[in-house]
Amino acid sequence: MTEITDSMPDWEKRFRAPRVSLPDWAVDAPDRSLFVSNATGTYELYAWDRSTGGQRQVTDRPSGTTDGLLSPDGSSIWWFSDSDGDEFGIWLRQPFGGGEDVPAAPGLEPSYSAGLAVGRHGASVVGRSTDEEGTTIHVVREGAEPVEIYRHRESAGVGDLSHDGTLIALEHTEHGDAMHAALRVVRLDGSPVAELDDTEGGSRELGLEVLGFAPVEGDTRLLVGHQRRGRWEPMIWDVASGEETDLAIELPGDVNAEWYPDGSGLLVAHSFEARGELWRYDLASRELVRIDTPQGSVSGATARPSGEVEYLWSSAALPPQVRSTSGATVLDPPGMKAPESVPVEDVWVEGPGGRIHALVQRPAGTKGPLPTVFEIHGGPTWHDSDAFAAGPAAWVDHGFAVVRVNYRGSTGYGRAWTDALKHRVGLIELEDVAAVRAWAVESGLADPERLVLAGGSWGGYLTLLGLGTQPDVWAVGLAAVPVADYVTAYHDEMEALKALDRTLLGGAPEEVPERYAASSPLTYVDAVRAPVYISAGVNDPRCPIRQVENYVDRLAARGAVHEVYRYDAGHGSLVVEERIKQLEMEIAFAVARLADRETAGRTPGEGGGPE
Repeated sequence: MTEITDSMPDWEKRFRAPRVSLPDWAVDAPDRSLFVSNATGTYELYAWDRSTGGQRQVTDRPSGTTDGLLSPDGSSIWWFSDSDGDEFGIWLRQPFGGGEDVPAAPGLEPSYSAGLAVGRHGASVVGRSTDEEGTTIHVVREGAEPVEIYRHRESAGVGDLSHDGTLIALEHTEHGDAMHAALRVVRLDGSPVAELDDTEGGSRELGLEVLGFAPVEGDTRLLVGHQRRGRWEPMIWDVASGEETDLAIELPGDVNAEWYPDGSGLLVAHSFEARGELWRYDLASRELVRIDTPQGSVSGATARPSGEVEYLWSSAALPPQVRSTSGATVLDPPGMKAPESVPVEDVWVEGPGGRIHALVQRPAGTKGPLPTVFEIHGGPTWHDSDAFAAGPAAWVDHGFAVVRVNYRGSTGYGRAWTDALKHRVGLIELEDVAAVRAWAVESGLADPERLVLAGGSWGGYLTLLGLGTQPDVWAVGLAAVPVADYVTAYHDEMEALKALDRTLLGGAPEEVPERYAASSPLTYVDAVRAPVYISAGVNDPRCPIRQVENYVDRLAARGAVHEVYRYDAGHGSLVVEERIKQLEMEIAFAVARLADRETAGRTPGEGGGPE
């Protein structure tokens, strides 16, 4: 085994090295925890009894499992069971110490999940979404039939259940704007208690989110995220009195928060310019005190009953670690350790909509011009950060520079930046990519003849759209689980994403056909000149396979150079071996096509290619 490990390239070790998520813990039994790990080669759920140190694997499925939740008393684990990654399934329940999996909500048919809150007083709340019903929310009690308390065609979800189990906080978009939710608090019978709607019925683009009820019996305070000052930040809303308490946390960038277990303060997570840090906010004194963490990204944090904070930290150069403010490593996965990579460089480029932040990695000691991968993040409401990522590190190991662009639509740069892409979907993001690409070439970093456009999910969509709308600048395109034919994707995708598309584009395809045509990669497929590699999950509910096939058929009809890899999973794979295989195929395709371009001197896209 040692010889195999010694001969394994670093990029592959980064994928194979065991990882763990930040452990979740039972509110009333904090020694009982649940985490996700890839220790077996597939991402699965694990139970951890901190009092004994014992760990056991909870789930074991070919396609992997990551969605799970502990009951407040730590007696059971709820986990979501779908079919081969299609995200359509039911919640199962298993005893913490092991045993048979049983349906957690008997009587509820399979669906997409729309949130879950497991109660401590015998009642839990299950959110469901289906194409036929829209969103339904049910109160579930053991030994009784589920009771439906909410139904609406637009997307909604379970936010939280109060500590005493009497109040349910819901997020809903009944006003039709799927990007900006309103809040409603109801009793267990569905009767309303309070409503908070910053959209004013859909007339304003201001969102709210549930961050959690106060962890105190009988306390009616709800921690809420809002956008009233142009970015995400927390406030406290007493749902009984209606009183709103503005916390006025004066930090730049987005601010998130959760309660300390005793309700005396808030653990504040601050995200700014692709880095993350932690603070404690004392509710009595309104004092904000920084919690010492290294520079990089904090991708999750939780305050323990002892007052210590546990957090998952990494940087682009250093692999993830579950740390504690006590100075200890909380959970150290066994076996091989992931090799380090190179740090990121921050680049700011003036773009058509304002300054664009990009993160750059390059092989140590190189200057350029280099073959360069523009790896475009998914979402679109997401952002690339100074966090460890095995994919970009692998490209660097193969001699490429990697540029990641936090285009308009990305989070972490204010509400206006995130919301800017509406109606001209895809085209606005690519304007920002083009501005950063021009900088990369002019600065001497990137070789203009060896530019690779790549991404997954929304990044895969932007890749295909970019290859068609900017055909003369990209040498190779690599699109994973992409939107390729926007109209067909709309009709085949899960209901919640239909609502998002209607918000982004201003209606359904039949209502605004010109906007869907302008934003669909299929519209520009005949202009694509670069060789294209596409990978797609055959069970994907987000970027369904039929619309990918429509795009591929058009490439094949004109003999364009392309390869397609179809695999038996959903929107990506939780199997390590599969992830390695896919990246290996992408790198091999890019290297070979760039070599063809350099040695043969022909225009990308000439000649046919196999599927």
